[in-house]
Amino acid sequence: MLATDIIAKKRDGLELTREELQTFIEGIVSGAIPDYQIAAWLMAVYLRGMTLQETINLTFAMAHSGRVMDLADIAPFVVDKHSTGGVGDKTTLVVAPLVASTGLPVGKISGRGLSFTGGTVDKLESVPGLRCDLTVSEFKKCLRSHGIALSGQSHDLAPADGILYALRDVTATISSIPLIASSIMSKKIAAGADGIVLDVKVGHGAFNKTLDDAEALATLMLNIGHGMGRKMAAVLSNMDQPLGNAVGNALEVVEAIDTLRGRGPADLIEQCLTLATQMLLVAGRAQTQEQALELLQDSLRNGSALEKFREWIMAQGGDPRVVNNPGDVLPSARFSTVLRAEVSGWVCAVNALEIGMAALSLGAGRTRKGDAIDPSVGIVLHRKTGDRVGHGDPLCTVHSSFAPDSEPFREVQKRIEGAYRFSREPVPKPELILKILSPQALHQAD
Repeated sequence: MLATDIIAKKRDGLELTREELQTFIEGIVSGAIPDYQIAAWLMAVYLRGMTLQETINLTFAMAHSGRVMDLADIAPFVVDKHSTGGVGDKTTLVVAPLVASTGLPVGKISGRGLSFTGGTVDKLESVPGLRCDLTVSEFKKCLRSHGIALSGQSHDLAPADGILYALRDVTATISSIPLIASSIMSKKIAAGADGIVLDVKVGHGAFNKTLDDAEALATLMLNIGHGMGRKMAAVLSNMDQPLGNAVGNALEVVEAIDTLRGRGPADLIEQCLTLATQMLLVAGRAQTQEQALELLQDSLRNGSALEKFREWIMAQGGDPRVVNNPGDVLPSARFSTVLRAEVSGWVCAVNALEIGMAALSLGAGRTRKGDAIDPSVGIVLHRKTGDRVGHGDPLCTVHSSFAPDSEPFREVQKRIEGAYRFSREPVPKPELILKILSPQALHQAD
């Protein structure tokens, strides 16, 4: 079977078989198929699309292009969550220990941040000593002993995805829904979880700008997971403004700890409880949302979620003092500057993309894989959409490594101020949870 035949078949809009996709993915990983043929195939997929069965078969081939973790010897059911990325999204830092504290094991393979979206691994590595470069045996040992483990993606998990993603980035094929879905789900399948809850973001600070686009992606991923024997659910959530108040790695760790203490921002608490509820439901640990919510709120109230976080940090080599004294343990920025409102009224918008790009300019993110980041810098919002603001009230605090009278800081300030919009009339708080989907509610469709 020649690569050119597979490319031509997809070019002509025909459905590729499981064997054809398996052959093509094997050729990608072995190096037998050159980049220019892979690029041609990617463009054919981008233009012609894929059926559901094709996408399931592609995901299976990508997931099995390297090592597939088997967690059956750890627990009868292990759950994971995945976010499509956002600004200020530190939900894993809260949700993972919260769910694990109820007795449901959480095993997660996470990525690093790129561009304006933060990565869970980067946030966790703000804690001195904490390791996210676990081997498979270390990951499984931590999960078995503590009911929770998180590691960065290793090169032997779904290696085909890394090759395809790099080429999608330079061939204008990033936005193909089948390629996005198979990329995400192949890594999740290879990581071995039995249940997966997806957090698909919608809005200015997300890849999906409309609810229809987000629902199409979520539906496809749910059906892929369902077709491969996973228990699935998806939460579609608003990313027009940052989630919570903190944007920046160490700052988000502090906010996550506050949330586990029950003192976090209302939107972050709502998001975390919604995701955690779905994780308990897909695992069968609760029969109703009300039952799941009661279990989770008990864990927050009695402190077991916070203690699980402490246990998790210690298990992966981090300094447990971060729980009680984060200011003594986490890195802090050289400068802290409050930006104040120049008008009175109500905040009607805080553009998540612009806040994320401002944090990126401060050094909180990276523009290329492998770039160094500064874990101490970022932005803490004091006013968000729907809040009343008076002239001179603080809008946010900028934590930076450069002085407030410097040109780089002025550029960041300009970007942040441009992210805010104001109204003379009261503005309602935006809806956060837009929709919840599960395979049982979906039609199997291409």
